[in-house]
Amino acid sequence: MAFLVSCKQKQVSSGEYSDEFQAIKDATEKLWTQGKVKQGLNYMDSAFNKLSNPTLNDRFRLYGYHFVYYQKTVNQFDKSLQYTDSMMAINNKIKDPKLHALNLADVSFARGDALFELKQYSEAYESYYRGYAVGKDHANINMEALGDYTYRMGMIMYKKGHYKLAMSYFKDTYKFFKNSGEGFVFFYRRQELLDNVGLCFKKLNQPDSALTYFNKALNHIDANGHLYPERKLHLEMAKGVVYGNMADIYISKKEYPAAVALLKKSIAINLKKGYDNLDAQLTEIKLGQIYFNINQRDSLLHILSNLRKQLDTVKNAEAEADYNRLLGNYYVEVNELKRAIAHIQRYNVMKDSLTQKASLLMETDVNQQLANYEKQHEINALSNDNKLQLIYLYVTIFFILMATIILFLVFRNWKRSKNDVAKVNELNKQIKQQNQVLEDALNKLNLSSLEKDRILRTVAHDLRNPIGGIASLTGMMAEDEYTNEQKELINLVKETSVNSLELINEILEAANMNAVAMNLANVDINSLVSNSVELLRFKAAEKGQTILLETLDRPIELYISREKIWRVISNLISNAIKFSPTAGVIQVKVAEVNHKVVVAVKDDGIGIPDKLKDQVFNMFTSAQRPGTSGEKSFGLGLSICRQIMEKHHGKIWFQSDVNMGTTFFISLPITVYNNPNDLPKQVSQPMS
Repeated sequence: MAFLVSCKQKQVSSGEYSDEFQAIKDATEKLWTQGKVKQGLNYMDSAFNKLSNPTLNDRFRLYGYHFVYYQKTVNQFDKSLQYTDSMMAINNKIKDPKLHALNLADVSFARGDALFELKQYSEAYESYYRGYAVGKDHANINMEALGDYTYRMGMIMYKKGHYKLAMSYFKDTYKFFKNSGEGFVFFYRRQELLDNVGLCFKKLNQPDSALTYFNKALNHIDANGHLYPERKLHLEMAKGVVYGNMADIYISKKEYPAAVALLKKSIAINLKKGYDNLDAQLTEIKLGQIYFNINQRDSLLHILSNLRKQLDTVKNAEAEADYNRLLGNYYVEVNELKRAIAHIQRYNVMKDSLTQKASLLMETDVNQQLANYEKQHEINALSNDNKLQLIYLYVTIFFILMATIILFLVFRNWKRSKNDVAKVNELNKQIKQQNQVLEDALNKLNLSSLEKDRILRTVAHDLRNPIGGIASLTGMMAEDEYTNEQKELINLVKETSVNSLELINEILEAANMNAVAMNLANVDINSLVSNSVELLRFKAAEKGQTILLETLDRPIELYISREKIWRVISNLISNAIKFSPTAGVIQVKVAEVNHKVVVAVKDDGIGIPDKLKDQVFNMFTSAQRPGTSGEKSFGLGLSICRQIMEKHHGKIWFQSDVNMGTTFFISLPITVYNNPNDLPKQVSQPMS
């Protein structure tokens, strides 16, 4: 199970490449399918230099092939990252918006893959999210880009041990790629996704379901592999991987003869030159473990001897560690304890190194980072409604005063003399002119306000990236060696940058809520709440807290915006974490009440004082308080939640006692369909 490399060759129109480059591209891919990757790349470089007038997209794809070579073939990730910089620079010059968007998604995922391998996880997630944002553009939805994103999220969740969530991502990816044509890349990806779902079932201890999906993967290859005779190497290699995964199921059942047969088939395939030798080595480890378990020492020594020769030429840290473990266990069995200790010590050192590298990924908070990027993408305007309303109030009062003065003057002049009528008329004329001037001034003021909003949006957009960059840079600096005083200053800059960025995001999202159209769809509320809880368990674990979840006993779909309601639920859970003590318990419950779905989030935290209860849902409220561990609070989250619930005809409320905890509730109407083509109709009246 591994990341499929980015920059896959998509189905593109004939106008995207020049005819000369298309011919070079086809010849290069033919060499690559024969396993002659370096030879193919050299041919492409030589032929490209002879092109008289290559297009920008020709050059973009040239760099893409170099990226694939350094990322996948020789694993020089620093070099592959440099080529993504070149790809990005070329794509910025492409004027065609559709082609630019396709390439932007492509290079964003490529850059994310390189950063991920370099263990720069925060930057990798940001790059993945950029590709996802391009894919979900309502004006031009890119299903392949959405599939690329969910695939990577599935891989990350699998590596972090969230197998249910990973399986959900893989199934979503399969749907995205289901209608992507019959190109080899998409065909190959579909069998890989079936295999990955099987692996998730295996990790969840559901062997029968795992075998079902492994067989689906094999059937998919057998049914469609004849369409790609030039890809025999890749097809056999994929089947070899699936055989090895299937063997794990039989090993868990201790059905060793079936497992041995599958492992031998896998090894026979992937030990060939140009095949997946790393997978073959790990498969040999599995076979060796079986020989050890059934006490076939000669067979064990034979396979370990072969593996030793392979590891001397093809390095594989995981296989090397398990080689030492197996050999150490063998020497224990034959009572050669000195040799046994040496190999077991080498195994422990290597395993600790592998565990330490994996821990870097486990420590990253994917949910928080993706939530921040989501805010940044949605926020594009800043509006200060309170100030604008104040301006309108002043103008209204001014006009009232002017009208009062006019009536007084008219009345006084009428009493003095009819001879003053002419003067009154002249005065009225002057007043009308003043009113016109005031009206013109008001129009100019409105235009100035619009221009101010535009400037604020621009400033917010421009500030977001440098402040984000400062936060990332200081985060990296904090890991280097500095004096305590220097580290304290660096951490202060980092904390200030993160707080400033979060404040900008909160204000922009609150002000722009009514201007952004919601993407409504049928959403399983159990799945949505479960995903929100799973993504926030790590944040709760940082304070030693536990989240208890109780969902509906049957699935119910609501016609809602997945992203907006996810935002509300995640905000309520995050607040519960923030205002609960260390080792506290947070309870999340989903219930069906009077044709509505109610979600409750209960904590045992500091509670809300009576004097603040009327202010918690206000924008720019002064009711914000720091969390129990000093977490920042800007007082905008609940205001945003209330706006989202109102747009869904829903309701949000709370019950709280000081030092006893708080329970927040949201309710949403259940929708039904009289006909698949009908619009959804509410069972109950909208809730205020």
